[in-house]
Amino acid sequence: MPDAPGPKLLAGGNPQIPKGDGDGPVQAYIEAMPEWKGTIARQLDDLIEHVVPDVRKAVRWNSPFYGVEGRGWFASCHAFTRYVKVTFLNGALLQPPPPGSGKDPDARWVDIGEDEFDDTQMEVWIRQSAAGDGWHGF
Repeated sequence: MPDAPGPKLLAGGNPQIPKGDGDGPVQAYIEAMPEWKGTIARQLDDLIEHVVPDVRKAVRWNSPFYGVEGRGWFASCHAFTRYVKVTFLNGALLQPPPPGSGKDPDARWVDIGEDEFDDTQMEVWIRQSAAGDGWHGF
């Protein structure tokens, strides 16, 4: 009997995962990510769980979100063809700020390519971001 097909992969290899709350949908997203992108998402998820033991998780808009009860959502990630984008929703307050910026003046991000995950810098940003006021959008 053939294996059941996994989630559909959208542009850049981003998994199409139904919205949901809790660890289950986030783990389904990570498991469906192709190749090295899944490794990066696993490293991020493990590091967030280590740094923020009471982390809340959800999937919205085909992206995992991480938050703290009462403080909102502080981070999310999304797969693209050549990198995994990790967005800190209150990233403008982080020191040093992540390099990417756009229309939302509060959000900053870092694009992580294959073998480019910087545990030390990510831990600094996760600690700062989780301690601050996050995004209260859903």
